[in-house]
Amino acid sequence: MQEYENLKMLVTEIENDISKAEGGNKAAGTRVRKQMQKIKQASQVVRNRVLEIRSAQ
Repeated sequence: MQEYENLKMLVTEIENDISKAEGGNKAAGTRVRKQMQKIKQASQVVRNRVLEIRSAQ
């Protein structure tokens, strides 16, 4: 499922900034929050896709 692969990619991309944010880097924290919003939206797309698949069966 392409939607899930996109979600995994977003999570992978954020790992470095999370480490920086934990170290106190405020700019990295801002990037993490922005990326987390994208992850939230991508998660919703995956949820909707799973419902579509389930309904089709």
